[in-house]
Parts: sequence; C-alpha cells; structure tokens
Amino acid sequence: MDIARELAGLNAIFDHTAVAARRIRDLLPIYQDLLGGVFVSGGDNVVNGYRTLQLRYPNGGKIELMEPLAGSTFFDSFFELTRGRGGVHHLNFHVPDIHAAVEALRERGYRLFGLNLENPRWREVFLHPKEAHGVLVQLAQPGPRGERTETLEDVLAGRGFQGNGIPSP
Repeated sequence: MDIARELAGLNAIFDHTAVAARRIRDLLPIYQDLLGGVFVSGGDNVVNGYRTLQLRYPNGGKIELMEPLAGSTFFDSFFELTRGRGGVHHLNFHVPDIHAAVEALRERGYRLFGLNLENPRWREVFLHPKEAHGVLVQLAQPGPRGERTETLEDVLAGRGFQGNGIPSP
C-alpha cells in the first residue's frame, strides 16, 4: 500500500512534527534558540500524562515538543526504543472529517489505535508505525478551541492548558 497516496485521498494536511524528550527544557536550545521557533501554545494532557508545547517557524511550519509529566509512564516504551534519548515521536495531519478518515483507513485494512472521538476540541486516531514504515502517524480533526493566553513560562511551570501545577523538570 502507498501510504502517501492513501493520506492524500483523505484530504489530509500536514500540521506538525512532534519531538519527545524527558525534558522539554533540553529541546528549547535547539528548536527555539538555534532554529528560531516562536512559542504558540501548550499545556498538559493529565489523562495520558504528558506536557506539550508548539513552536512556529517563519515559513508556518510547526514542531511540537513533548515530555512526560511527573510519575507518568506514557513515554516509557518510546524511550526504551530510543535508548532514553527521545526523538521524533509522531507526524500530525489534520483531516476535515475524522469519521470518514477512520472508515477509509479501515476499509483499506490499516491497523488503527488510540481512536478518540469524544473530545470535540480534538478528535484523533493513530496509524500504527508498522503500517507506516516505522513512523507513528496521527490524524486529527481539530475543533473550536477558544482563545489561549498561556505563555512558555506558564507551560513549563505547569500552568498551561489543563496544567497540573507541577513544573517541567
């Protein structure tokens, strides 16, 4: 199966690459200071146990930086695979209709996981890395989000969207 052609058939638009490490602070000297990324938004996913923030670049490209929240096991298997170094975690594509995307991929025999249709702000599904040549592909249908006012410092201090109050290590 040709994954690029399959995704094009879903009207998928590339949104960002996510990079995970044990500490977002270790990623900022490269992705913010050296490469010039400008903070867009971020916060905690307390249900799954990770913190994230996004940086935008002059051409409109984005990188999402991710780290585990204190006590979380969310990235344990990922860090095992990367020998603790972290790295590219996933590629994100936005689709206009997540239901249609899921149906089309299932019809084509793709293995999907992490299906979440409950949150109107962010509906998502993942294409298993075994289906995409070792890459975790996230398909998402963003919904209304409202105005976000957190700063980079807020996110790192655990005060970003859905913050848990625990600062980044």
